[in-house]
Amino acid sequence: MIDTDGKQLGIMSPREALKIAELKGLDLVEIVPNAEPPVCKIVDYGKYRYEQQKKEKTQRKKQAVVEVKEIRFHPNTDEHDFEFKARHCKQFLLDGYKVKATVIYKGRELIYPEKGEELLNRLIVKLEDVAKVESPPKFEGRSMTTILITDKSKIKKK
Repeated sequence: MIDTDGKQLGIMSPREALKIAELKGLDLVEIVPNAEPPVCKIVDYGKYRYEQQKKEKTQRKKQAVVEVKEIRFHPNTDEHDFEFKARHCKQFLLDGYKVKATVIYKGRELIYPEKGEELLNRLIVKLEDVAKVESPPKFEGRSMTTILITDKSKIKKK
């Protein structure tokens, strides 16, 4: 049991704690329910909820949301197109995005999964100076995907 000014009042029955809270005109709030015995505090419940919401809001602000950019290929993607898309991937990575590279199979292209894997491995090798592999190439339905993230240790500081 904790008082309004943070002073510990010791272990007591819930009935006694409620009586003390009522005498002060405040509420009894269970702070740590999983502890043995549970920790309760005498506070104004409205004020307590407001403080909790404020804390959650600041934590949400501090969370970094990493967006994912997707680049799509086909197993027979030409060299020029590959280079063009690889440059875009590199720029996305330098801008701080994750890149999801996908090889989409249409029709009978599906019988040559090694072409798509070879293409993704070429992309990984081409971008190894700025990226690292978060998930290696894997087959998902009619497509093969890999996810690349920025490797901050390999990028030179300006």
